[in-house]
Formats: sequence, C-alpha cells, structure tokens
Amino acid sequence: MKPLKVEFCGEWYTLEAGTTFGIGRESDLTIDDNPYLHRTFLQLSEDYGMWWLANVGNLLSATVSDSTGTVQAWLAPGAKLPIVFQKMHVMFSAGSTTYDLTIHAEEDYFNTSVSASTAPGTTTKLPVALTTNQRLLVVALAEGVLTQSVPGRGVIPTSAEAAARLGWSMTTFNRKLDNVCDKLDKVGVPGLRGGKGKLAANRRARLVEYAVATHLVGVDDVALLDDAAAAAAEKVVQ
Repeated sequence: MKPLKVEFCGEWYTLEAGTTFGIGRESDLTIDDNPYLHRTFLQLSEDYGMWWLANVGNLLSATVSDSTGTVQAWLAPGAKLPIVFQKMHVMFSAGSTTYDLTIHAEEDYFNTSVSASTAPGTTTKLPVALTTNQRLLVVALAEGVLTQSVPGRGVIPTSAEAAARLGWSMTTFNRKLDNVCDKLDKVGVPGLRGGKGKLAANRRARLVEYAVATHLVGVDDVALLDDAAAAAAEKVVQ
C-alpha cells in the first residue's frame, strides 16, 4: 500500500500503510474546537488492499467529490467509501461553519473528465440549470466558502444575512430557497429534505456543500452579488 496524504488549511499529514487516521474535534487531525463537531468524525484506514474513508460519527454527514466535481457522494453516519481517485475533496458542516480538506492518493483506480457531445444521435446530460435569482441565492450562501484565502474553514450566513446581502425580503429569500432545494431534490441530491413534504433543518449547509463540491457555483460568481445589491439599492432610491 502506498502512503496517503491529507491537506487541511495548508498543513499536510502523511498516512503510512497499516495506520488509522482520525479527523474531528479531538483527533489525529484536529479540525476545530467547534462543539458541534464530533471528537472523531471521519476516519481513514486500510482494508482489502485499499484506503477507505469512513464516517464514524452519529449526526453529521460529509460531501465527497473528485477533483472535477463530476463524481459526488454523500457520506452519511456509518457509511464508508474507498479512495479511488488521486485527489478527493471532502466538505462537511458543523453549526454555521463549513470545513473542507483534500485527500491525495498515489494510486488512481478511476479517472474522470468533463466532456460534452453534440454529435447527432448522442445524448448529453447537462448540469442542473439555475435561474439568475437561484444562482444569486446559492452564491450568497456559499460566499464565505468560495472566498477563503486558504481553503479549510468557511462560515455560512444565516438566511437573514444572506437575504440582506441580496437586498431581498425574508419572504422572497425563503421562497427561492425552497425552489432551489426542490429542484435539486428532484434530480436526486440528498440531504435537502427531511422526509416527505418536509425541508431538512440543515439544508443551507448541504446546499453549499453540494454547490461547491460539484462546481455548480464558483468564485467568479461572487461578483454577481455586488451587482444584485447595487440593483436592489437603486430600486429603493427610486
């Protein structure tokens, strides 16, 4: 087994074959003293000749994706998955803070690439299409994560803070948040609904994790927020 490396906030950790590596509030990789974070939340270990990432917590979930954002999984409590890409991003939220780290492997079992084909007779599956206002809402929630100088910790605003950033009323913000969550839930994105007809309590965090992990929004989109705020202020003046 070749070593595995973990990168978090500019620091690197190397895992040798036969070792187990914990990630959490008080573990081999101490993420933060955030009381909402498990003492050991994630665990990396070797089994069946491969490295595995396991969720050993009982409340939080993690979003895992490859470097292109085309492969994405939701790692719920008790679940584990093999490290099959040379670079894997892991995002999770505890309270109002979203954390992200990167796992680097020397072995690459699968490769992914982003491609689209428009040749006759072929079918292209396009990413989820967001309306302008839906994109603004997602970017407003993800701004703190997208604009980190060193990836690792990003704060997710409250609904009231995000609505104020956009110059929207809370009624408008909540309605559009419902619409975005409904759209993604219909295409199979987990964690945005707590059950039939119910919205998940932590849907803002899950929405940010999914949008950033899959490159649904990026740092270039942040400029849209200032334009939207300026337009809203102009309407008030008029």
